[in-house]
Amino acid sequence: MQIILAQPRGFCAGVDRAIEIVERALDMYGSPVYVRHEIVHNRYVVDDLRQKGAIFVKEIDEIPAGSITIFSAHGVSQEVEDSAKLRDLPLIDATCPLVTRVHNEARRGERDGNQVILIGHEGHPEVIGTSGRVEQGVLLITTPEDVEQLEVDDPEKLTYVTQTTLSVNDTRDVLKALSARFPSIKGPDLSDICYATQNRQDAIAQLAGMVDLLLVVGAQNSSNSSRLRDFGDKIGTVSYLIGSADAIEDEWLIGVEKVGITAGASAPEVLVEEVVEYLKDFDKTAVVEVMSGIEEKVKFKLPSEVLTKVL
Repeated sequence: MQIILAQPRGFCAGVDRAIEIVERALDMYGSPVYVRHEIVHNRYVVDDLRQKGAIFVKEIDEIPAGSITIFSAHGVSQEVEDSAKLRDLPLIDATCPLVTRVHNEARRGERDGNQVILIGHEGHPEVIGTSGRVEQGVLLITTPEDVEQLEVDDPEKLTYVTQTTLSVNDTRDVLKALSARFPSIKGPDLSDICYATQNRQDAIAQLAGMVDLLLVVGAQNSSNSSRLRDFGDKIGTVSYLIGSADAIEDEWLIGVEKVGITAGASAPEVLVEEVVEYLKDFDKTAVVEVMSGIEEKVKFKLPSEVLTKVL
């Protein structure tokens, strides 16, 4: 068996930053620290941080007075932030800077008098957070068909923004439909699309055509991981989204000569390594190689609260 690892794969800069913020906060302020929602969508990461002293809660009112409070990488609504500030909770914001940029673009569009259209998936934490940053709310769409159903106040006064875990590939047809129906609509440049999501899908486009089976390591509730699996399926390669090596079924591997492995932006490399070891146990003659691809060097600045003890 030939095992081919996608490049790039796994953690993006936003996830690296969010995890480092929690770990530094634990070191600087001691445990427990409280994190609203999962810091990133990966059970392994959450469980590891929980063991180190992080406590994950669903809502702000579950956090004891005076406790260090961290917002997850997905971002939060203005209401959640205001609620935390009203309680004088010491806040550390681990929102991915790319998500913060979307929040700022949405608010800027509203300040300019435009109605805001958000391209994303209903119920995703990032979508909930972005929607809650716009005072008049957003019009949420996911598919080109949704564009035809839109009822807008003024077709000449529209702005769109996108969920960061969608790529150019995910949004291309929706943007075409928006531009066709609303020629005056304004929105961010394609360069504002999350680099990590696009890079991982580009790698899959190359890898899926080289293998008989594609394994995507990531959580079932991870949007970008699910899209990687969907992308492999669309190309025509048998693809599975697995949380860990434990999810692999041996019958998938029978007769397979080449297996491709990638990981969503919130999946740690240790889970990829475990999958590789599982495959090597299945086939003692298996060889591993890493495909050529982009080497990501992006690194986001940490907030001051975890650089110097100021809370």
